[in-house]
Amino acid sequence: MDKNTMDRRAFLKGLGSLGIGALAATTPWLSAFSEVDETKGERVRLGIIGPGSRGQFLLSFLAQNPKAEIVALADVYQPSLDAAKAIVPEARTYKDYRQLLDDKTIQGVVIATPLNTHFQIAMDAMDAGKHVFCEKSLGYTMDECFRMYEKHIETGCIFFSGQQRLFDPRYIRAMEMVHSGMFGQITAVHAYWNRNGDWRRDVPSPELERQINWRLYRESSKGLMTELACHQLQVGTWAMGQLPERVMGHGAITYWKDGREVYDNLNCIYVFPGGEQMTYASDIANKFYGLEEQILGSLGTVEPERGKYYFEDIPPAPAFLQLITDWEISLFGKQPLAGTSWAPETAFENHGEFILGKVPEGDGTSLLTEAFVEAVATSRQPERIAEEGYYASLLCLWGHEAIERGEILTFPEDFKIDYDVYHTKKQSIA
Repeated sequence: MDKNTMDRRAFLKGLGSLGIGALAATTPWLSAFSEVDETKGERVRLGIIGPGSRGQFLLSFLAQNPKAEIVALADVYQPSLDAAKAIVPEARTYKDYRQLLDDKTIQGVVIATPLNTHFQIAMDAMDAGKHVFCEKSLGYTMDECFRMYEKHIETGCIFFSGQQRLFDPRYIRAMEMVHSGMFGQITAVHAYWNRNGDWRRDVPSPELERQINWRLYRESSKGLMTELACHQLQVGTWAMGQLPERVMGHGAITYWKDGREVYDNLNCIYVFPGGEQMTYASDIANKFYGLEEQILGSLGTVEPERGKYYFEDIPPAPAFLQLITDWEISLFGKQPLAGTSWAPETAFENHGEFILGKVPEGDGTSLLTEAFVEAVATSRQPERIAEEGYYASLLCLWGHEAIERGEILTFPEDFKIDYDVYHTKKQSIA
């Protein structure tokens, strides 16, 4: 393996040498890996509900995990079952997910079905005593998300969502830098995700249109906000360390006028208590700027998707740089932090530095699935993972509601949960 390649094993080894403590404040969910040696002999039995394109992507990682055994698959669409069974031939298949849940030997399930089905499947799974990994967004409505989180608390079942950036090394490293004060006061976050494509999948028969292209129809999807924004809004609140209090937005179908019902472009502005803003934009008729979360501070900017950071004027003190370099070497291997020998006169001349000293690889999905397996093996919920996933889902659904209503909305107090990181408390019932 190339000395500059940081794969899963190197990452886990680095975590072990740190004893997790160095990252506890920023990423306490990494405690999921604290017992990787003790769980070596474990074999967690899992079922996949909805092994379509996303489900098969998650399955591709789980099938390679020696601690995971995929014993069952459930889907209403036979081609998806056939494709998934080719990956795990020994797995049983079901057309009804409830039959899968009836198997008392299954410890956990991965839910990767259309958005409007998440709620009932997750609730049934936790009622059956199964640990749950549910793709984002968690629910079709904020109320569904709240009830899913409450069910997690009530049952004690492990509860993960598909927020892979929480396990992406460049994001972990970037947030450590942000929260250390390296970039000064964070004043804004600008997130965007642009593509150029109709977002359609091939349909073998017309009656399957809404089943296969469910992302394009309102009864099953909230479009760009729930499918894309959910990832990036979580990055913004992770950086800010708080929730916004107001949101406004606009969306429209301006290019892909092909019978779809969800917007092909939209913008939202989230406003925090101190006046800071987080903007979100998505357009699927132009891909030039791609995707990014630009975290703007008084001393510098971070672009974690690109894997780079930029200082405004003043490079960090040498002692601080050495501290960061030592930390990075212990966690990620001997990857020197790039120097700061540049003069930032203009944005075009400021080429920045790589967060991990190299071009990013992967997106954290492998580590996210590994963490879920470890959590199921130990029956231990990693700190903050459920709460981060919950609020990420709420933020995108809240923004979508603001777009639909054409109003400036305040954060709904009824859906706040006890979460000290964002200074929120669940509302007491009179």
